Amino acid sequence: MANDASTVFDLVILGGGSGGYAAALRGAQLGLDVALIEKDKVGGTCLHRGCIPTKALLHAGELADQAREGASFGVNTSLDGIDMAGVHKYKDGVVAGLYKGLQGLIASRKVTVVEGEGRLSSPTSVDVNGKRYDGRHVLLATGSYSKSLPGLEIDGDRIIASEHALVLDRVPKSAIVLGGGVIGVEFASAWKSFGTDVTIIEGLKHLVPAEDENSSKLLERSFRKRGIKFNLGTFFEKAEYTADGVKVTLADGKEYEAEVLLVAVGRGPVSQGLGYEEQGVAMDRGFVLTDPYKRTNVPSISAVGDLTPVLQLAHVGFAEGILVAERLAGLDVVPIDYDGVPRVTYCHPEVASVGITEEKAKETYGADKVVALKYNLGGNGRSKILKTTGEIKLVQVKDGPVVGVHMVGDRMGEQVGEAQLIYNWEALPAEVAQLVHAHPTQNEALGEAHLALAGKPLHAHD
Repeated sequence: MANDASTVFDLVILGGGSGGYAAALRGAQLGLDVALIEKDKVGGTCLHRGCIPTKALLHAGELADQAREGASFGVNTSLDGIDMAGVHKYKDGVVAGLYKGLQGLIASRKVTVVEGEGRLSSPTSVDVNGKRYDGRHVLLATGSYSKSLPGLEIDGDRIIASEHALVLDRVPKSAIVLGGGVIGVEFASAWKSFGTDVTIIEGLKHLVPAEDENSSKLLERSFRKRGIKFNLGTFFEKAEYTADGVKVTLADGKEYEAEVLLVAVGRGPVSQGLGYEEQGVAMDRGFVLTDPYKRTNVPSISAVGDLTPVLQLAHVGFAEGILVAERLAGLDVVPIDYDGVPRVTYCHPEVASVGITEEKAKETYGADKVVALKYNLGGNGRSKILKTTGEIKLVQVKDGPVVGVHMVGDRMGEQVGEAQLIYNWEALPAEVAQLVHAHPTQNEALGEAHLALAGKPLHAHD
């Protein structure tokens, strides 16, 4: 395997997260000679400090809730407590298994993996540990980090970020979560399931503010029922240590105290000091700018994933990495429609969506050209069995396709696959209504919602 300074690779990739390793695997599959540079572990944030371990925590929380609620199903269960060492063992086992599988895949594709911190040294080379790796093309995929706010220092002790929360050796008695976006509500949900007293602080007027307003309101109602407290519409002012915890003050003078403060105010691009500006790569607020084909203004350099100012989702980075590899191999590629990418927040209940919100649809097509329909999961047999509540909301262009599907309820993340096809294939409600959905499934609710939108509601009241 070529690994010396005299080799010129077809593609040198800086960063081995979702975008970087996807490009490496697809590029190698298409016959490119690929070098993948990673300072930590391949798999990146998603596998090691993000999506995968977080969802494992949430599943453990779900089991805790089910143990508490067994009696309502006639099953006598009780919760004896949370063994955080055991939870971490389970979580780490999931991550380790996936990591091993990924390492095997990368090895089998003959990708040259370089361990160390890389720096862009020319438009066609990356320096690592004093050695230069030349490539006909360079892909920047250095990902993102947990952001904070001015004057708020994440110390990993009482003021923590998501990566610290994932390895906390105890269940905090109380927690303040700063930020009501995806990361914030997921940790709030898991902690509540483990028995923590949780308060979310969100400066905007809704939780998960990027979602359709109806989804946000449904989640807020569910969180209230679960006893998760939140303060909306007022921004953070300062945080300070107390005798045994943290005190947070908001711009209106309101104060909150808890054992820990989780800062979940978004993720920023990892781009500082890596040589990008020196090589003339166009940037904005630390993000690397690209065209729809993920090309930068420097012809030999592309960029993917959280480093670029698009949806910060592992599956987006993955798709972009594949797009770049295929483009470099000479295949015809189609830019990603970011509205057509499914989005899932794995709190309890789950929030899942694809397409555009009702508000955006009205801006795009005109208020009189948009039809919205809500289907309550109360009418769905499987949801009744699971004792989950929520809604599916469809947004349609009048006499045209469905342009938004917004779902709230347990397991809705598993329904977003069909919703994705409906949006991306520009399906008309009548076309979806013709499909037979299995009974009793939650998936059936999608079918019934489209029956109703097509003007032939089956179970809805006239």
